[in-house]
Amino acid sequence: MYELYWQLQSRPFENCTDAKFYYPSEVHQGALLKLRYTVENRRGAALLAGAAGVGKTLLINSLRRQVSPNCTPFVHLVFPQMSVGELLNYLAAELGALTTTTSATTVDESVRRIQKFLEDNTRKGSHAVVAIDEAQLLLETESLDTLRLLLNFESQSQPALTLILAGQPHLLPAIARLPGFEARLGVKCLLRPLHLEETVSYVNHRMQAAGATREIFTSEALTTLHELAGGNPRRINRLCDLALLIGYAEEQVRINAPQIEAVCNELVTVAPE
Repeated sequence: MYELYWQLQSRPFENCTDAKFYYPSEVHQGALLKLRYTVENRRGAALLAGAAGVGKTLLINSLRRQVSPNCTPFVHLVFPQMSVGELLNYLAAELGALTTTTSATTVDESVRRIQKFLEDNTRKGSHAVVAIDEAQLLLETESLDTLRLLLNFESQSQPALTLILAGQPHLLPAIARLPGFEARLGVKCLLRPLHLEETVSYVNHRMQAAGATREIFTSEALTTLHELAGGNPRRINRLCDLALLIGYAEEQVRINAPQIEAVCNELVTVAPE
């Protein structure tokens, strides 16, 4: 709607997984390096924790694009809240352990098919990766312990797959209370919010990726934005997107601090009287 007015090629603050919008902050790059190490060295599992909106899903998609081609299949599960049987059947299908004419009807059958597939996959020189978003939901079922048991599948004295759990920060102490799982973790990563300088760079990076050729957000606006969003990328996206929309509607030349505050007060913190 506002792209033409601001002379942009696309909307810069969509919550999408487009690689060109990935901002390589220090903490994100550090986590990405650790996850690549875990996958490419065929470690059993990794844990990626962070509050909602800090970029866990975008990081997993970046990892998927960057790992070695032999790290395949790469399964990304975004809604794990299902029964043990449903989860195993889903993984069997996504990994390729099931054909179009077969299906697993029991937990035991799903496990056998997954084991057989992983053995064949490793024999071909490939290494499977299973990344699970919102992994804290696994704590509400028995699925977490079931996934741990899948890590017992080995080939040539190495795990036959790497499991990446991405979830809320309380996943860290929960896993720490499971020594059997904790021992399997190759790395643990905690994503923190952006600091002020990173927030400024983040906004400028996304604006440039969308085709901006001039400064639209003033430095005062970016400082205010950081304070109101707390360095959380998803909140930054929401405020910036709304600010660009209102700026377009009001025919503003630039986005300044009072406009950021107004957007936050009028459109984000709105509540019934």
